[in-house]
Amino acid sequence: MMARSSSLKNKLLALGLRLAQWRLLRPLVGFFFRHMDRLSPVDRLYQNAHWVAFEHPHPEYALHLLIVPRQDIPSLQQAPIEPAERYADLFSAVQALIERFGLETCGYRLITNGGPNQSIPQWHWHLVSDTWQESHD
Repeated sequence: MMARSSSLKNKLLALGLRLAQWRLLRPLVGFFFRHMDRLSPVDRLYQNAHWVAFEHPHPEYALHLLIVPRQDIPSLQQAPIEPAERYADLFSAVQALIERFGLETCGYRLITNGGPNQSIPQWHWHLVSDTWQESHD
């Protein structure tokens, strides 16, 4: 399993994700993502102009990473088509993380949730692996 940090940053992120599930507090999630560069309480594993990747605060897999847009985008259905660079940057982020963690050899899944399966009101991706070994990092 990946070494889990119990840092204050991870605890704040976990609290934020729990609070985001309450409809009344969802506008705060949007504010957070609009100002992610200054407010982000996470240890970033990868970032580019449009995306930030970090460990999931409550992992369900041996490796469980979140890839989140820097822009406030509530869901895939509300994701703007433009700019095309946003999606090129998404694939660059995923490819860099696959290489960094050696996922090509052990296997991985890239998942996005929608509708009632989306637990927070911010579109995001999960890069996960059941068979990842920490020695790859």
